[in-house]
Amino acid sequence: MAPRAHVLDKLIGAELPRFGSPADVRAFEEQAPYAKRVAARSTYEALQLGAAVDAAAPAISFLREASPDESPQTLTHGQFVRRITQAANLFHSLGVGQGGVVSLLLPLLPQAFVALFGAQAAGVANPVNPMLSAAQIADILRAAGTRVLVTVGPSAAPEIWDKVSAIRRQLPALQSVLVVGGRAHPDTADDDFDTRLDLQPATHLASGRLPGPEDAAGYFHTGGTTGTPKLVRHSHANQVSQAWALRLTGVAGPGDGILFGLPLFHVGGALTQGLAPLANGGHLIVVSAAGWREPRAVRNVWALVQRYRPKVFGAVPTVLAAALQVPRNGADITSLRYVSGGGSAIPVAVIQAYQREFGLPVLEVYGMTETCSVHTMGYPDIECPAGSVGRPLPYSRTRIVKLGADGGLLGDCAPNEIGVVAMAGPGVFGGYLSEVHNRDAFAGPGWVNSGDLGRLDEQGNLWITGRAKDLIIRGAHNIDPAPLEELLYRHPAVALAALVGQPDAYAGELPVAYVQLKPGASVSPTELLAYLREHTPERAAVPVALRFVDPMPLTAVGKIFKPALRIDATRQVAEQLLSELAAGGEPLHAEVVNDATHGHVIRVSLGGAQGAEREHLAGAVHDRLAPLTVRHEIV
Repeated sequence: MAPRAHVLDKLIGAELPRFGSPADVRAFEEQAPYAKRVAARSTYEALQLGAAVDAAAPAISFLREASPDESPQTLTHGQFVRRITQAANLFHSLGVGQGGVVSLLLPLLPQAFVALFGAQAAGVANPVNPMLSAAQIADILRAAGTRVLVTVGPSAAPEIWDKVSAIRRQLPALQSVLVVGGRAHPDTADDDFDTRLDLQPATHLASGRLPGPEDAAGYFHTGGTTGTPKLVRHSHANQVSQAWALRLTGVAGPGDGILFGLPLFHVGGALTQGLAPLANGGHLIVVSAAGWREPRAVRNVWALVQRYRPKVFGAVPTVLAAALQVPRNGADITSLRYVSGGGSAIPVAVIQAYQREFGLPVLEVYGMTETCSVHTMGYPDIECPAGSVGRPLPYSRTRIVKLGADGGLLGDCAPNEIGVVAMAGPGVFGGYLSEVHNRDAFAGPGWVNSGDLGRLDEQGNLWITGRAKDLIIRGAHNIDPAPLEELLYRHPAVALAALVGQPDAYAGELPVAYVQLKPGASVSPTELLAYLREHTPERAAVPVALRFVDPMPLTAVGKIFKPALRIDATRQVAEQLLSELAAGGEPLHAEVVNDATHGHVIRVSLGGAQGAEREHLAGAVHDRLAPLTVRHEIV
């Protein structure tokens, strides 16, 4: 076996550099073109290089109970690569070749990692959020052209199996459904994923084909959950660049452990915390089948750090904030060198708390599904101000651009001028699977339009100032939610906070705040609004209302799910406008639903009203709701 240093030097195409300044990064880029730096042509080859570091070292340790005291189920790097090879051969035997799609509806079981990278070695992997509705899952699988589906059976996860049963007849391309953790039907083993893996060769790919750099590796769904599914096409070269860059920046290395709790249908889980450590000889400690959504995983976080000695504690900001509330109880956490977070902005107050209480630097990262996850980051040895998401990875670029009303590029913004963040580099995808989504996807050839607002300071650090669609437009006044949210996070009683736009007949939108308090905290909405007024110079940006919510709606990755808050804000406005109307003595009921054409629609029920009463009520509803920009209908 090759020495460790030699194997990893081959992976990154150079001796491991130290980036102590932006000039060091530029000098490294000028020494050789990117294409000559990267050895692995595919994720399969990258994982083989990772296993060559030490085949007997642990690759994945799975904890069923999220407990530091349990004995984990462990796959070594050698076992993992052999199992991936068997999965690729199984999919090949089922007719999956180049461009053939294997979709995954799986929790964080070891087999999920095997299926993900085995699918990429045979064809294309399409990991899907199992918490979506059956109809949404069917839409994604239909758009992907799925041939094989890997899922869990009725005894392990009946809610997932029920969805699979409901949709499989709607998918003409779907030929096989494989079940992890036991067969779905007791009289046959045809659908038993594990049993069928055991029958496949583990030493070579039976297809005789190694994926090439430009071959499709993955289709990841992103964006909203209505309309045509937005599937991001990743090439193998795109995904390998993530593993390469995170090794180069010193975040992923041989033997480095990471507590793993992000879902694999998200690029942060599949690539940043999955592929990158595994391709560099690292160790994933999977905290539970539900990841960080398992409450015991968060409660045990510091005991798990003591037990498994990870180098990095990486998670989404909501998990980082929750971990701050967990007592350490003397746990030895000296293995940690960095805290890292992304997916949404880390509140500066959370960053400062880790720096103050743990003495740890917080490396904030930024990227998107379309950039194969991390595109910019705070480098470990380059100074980065709190609140900035740092600098582009080596050979990657970031611009702040001005776009016209038609989405066309008008030019670049000046330093510290806010505009749209555009990104280019080896991780940036070539386009969505459906051409309907590519019209506004790029701000010039190769430059993906992030849809985020940001600025570059004089030192080249990127600051995300908001999401373009998160802007609240109050009359002619554009309100960025981020500064108000940051103020709320600084309040000692606030655990989570979000600002969204509430429809208004006069101003178009008004800002409203949603807050989840810390356990045991006590403060009134009036007090928090007074606190915001005191610290906010823009009077128009102060929320017109503040509402407590517990729990805060979160995505499967742990981000605050603002669409749910916008729906609630719209519903409350509608009910307030209709409060004087009644049908048969009962107040009218309004709900807000997603609509593929109109985005959101307010639906109003007139109860049992008939004839003239119904006509009168319908006219009154229209008079009150018509001034809003949100469409309404009577049901």
